[in-house]
Amino acid sequence: MNLYKILSNTPLTKSVYKMVLEGDTSAITAPGQFINIELTGKFLRRPISICDWNETTITIIYKVVGEGTRQMAEMKEGETLDILVGLGNGFNTNIEKMKHPLLVGGGVGVPPMYGLAKKLLAEGKRPTMIMGFNTAEEVFYYDEFVALGLDVFVTTVDGTGGTKGFVTDAMEQNGILYDYLYCCGPEPMLKALHRGVMTSGQFSFEERMGCGFGACMGCSCKTLTGYKRICKDGPIMYKEEIDFEK
Repeated sequence: MNLYKILSNTPLTKSVYKMVLEGDTSAITAPGQFINIELTGKFLRRPISICDWNETTITIIYKVVGEGTRQMAEMKEGETLDILVGLGNGFNTNIEKMKHPLLVGGGVGVPPMYGLAKKLLAEGKRPTMIMGFNTAEEVFYYDEFVALGLDVFVTTVDGTGGTKGFVTDAMEQNGILYDYLYCCGPEPMLKALHRGVMTSGQFSFEERMGCGFGACMGCSCKTLTGYKRICKDGPIMYKEEIDFEK
């Protein structure tokens, strides 16, 4: 068993929570990886992206969307969880000539961008962040990205915060300059970015998973380079291999 102790579990919005876990983090090698949490009474583990980590703790941010995440929201400090750690391929930051990457996160696609931003900054890159939400009440982690020193743009579909519209509207209206793209969020957002962005980039996908480590083949999808498992070969894929028509 891979047990991790809950150090804190606090709400960021009405439905989004931040959980800090203590335990072995040596298996985490890149931002964009995820963990898989075993929950009492649930057959399948719950995959959650890693927001941040250090030598002894993992920070995750999750949204309550069903029974499993509702169960997580009720957990208290000191409880323990059985977790598979360091799953997925993670983002590659070793990109030739990349200096000003654009990071785009939609909803709970925002958290993995935080760890990515920290790594890019440590490597001397100058990332810009766009956060997309439906309404201002859903916005979280804006101050945390600003504290890193990033230029941060917020979009809301209803216009109650930041730029009204979608992340692509913020890109157009603010004249953001970039030479590479990293993104994570709902598929309609990824599709719009895939169509509209001229640079290369890496896309993080969400998918229903069985095992979470590539054994069951339940999350396989077709790409231009063959079938890939979102949990093992992904969740990060390069723009050039993605075919949304398939």
